[in-house]
Amino acid sequence: MSITLRQLEVFVAVSEEGSLTRAGESLGLPQSSISTQLKELEGLLGLKLFDRHTRMLRLTEGGMQILPLARKTLADLAAMLDGSAQLKTLERGRVSIAASSMQAALVLPRMVKFFSEMHPGIKIELLDVTQDDVIQMVKGGAVDFGVGTAFGDHGDLSMKTLWSEPFFAVMPHDHALAKKRSVTWKELQKHPLIGSRKGNPVRTALEFSLASEGVSLKYVHEVALPLTIVGMVAGGLGVGVLTGSTRRLSESMGLVLKPISQPRLEREVVLVLHAARSLSPAAKKFSDALVSWTSLKRSRYNEDDNDGHWFCNVCYQFGCALNHQM
Repeated sequence: MSITLRQLEVFVAVSEEGSLTRAGESLGLPQSSISTQLKELEGLLGLKLFDRHTRMLRLTEGGMQILPLARKTLADLAAMLDGSAQLKTLERGRVSIAASSMQAALVLPRMVKFFSEMHPGIKIELLDVTQDDVIQMVKGGAVDFGVGTAFGDHGDLSMKTLWSEPFFAVMPHDHALAKKRSVTWKELQKHPLIGSRKGNPVRTALEFSLASEGVSLKYVHEVALPLTIVGMVAGGLGVGVLTGSTRRLSESMGLVLKPISQPRLEREVVLVLHAARSLSPAAKKFSDALVSWTSLKRSRYNEDDNDGHWFCNVCYQFGCALNHQM
């Protein structure tokens, strides 16, 4: 037989009350049950815990040494139960997210803000990394989930499509292609291009799709981050091949974006989860809200959507009853 929490509760109550009867009253147990629990505990410990003195019970030397240990055990259990309740009710917790740089900079901060307002006890850690790092960090357990682009089979990871965004050619306003309504992939082959490094999931997916069309892009500059591509385009080094998430950044730097057709291709932004690991209540709440937002009936992600409608849906998921003005 093992020592039970009830036996420890009885021992502490008797030591505090000095009486089996009063200890029973405080715990809502009959005196006979108190006596039985106490005798069983003494038998398991091989120690006499109390001496009877007139009508009072006094702790023996062994009992005095055991009492602080019993109190600490009960306090630790209470703290554990209280902590688990707070985690379940989202009163405290932690959510860690690895996101590709553009999603981390231009999309997720607003959601983090609303979530933090609704659940101030939860710490949100947003890590801006490369596309490749998103996959590796989720695989390694460094984060709860990731937001990025995945291509191919990653075995122990599961992907949920969040939204799709089209590819654009990004260029200075005085570029020859800037006068066109749209450009084709074959037209881009005639110009110096700036794109992601080989092996980047976005580039890999793009090359796979273009190969079936007999198109192969040659880049004069290959970099890790979209921000660098935008900066190099602004510096006059070539035409950037980017997706719609960079629209605001590109236009803020005086650049123009032209949709690319023949064929019109899109990259999928996905929620990256580890199939073998469960999310904490806080992480699941955030990821569910993210999926809910992006499940709205839109065929593609529109970074210029400022009507606030999707935020209403996000706020509903986060438990917010307020109307936010965008």
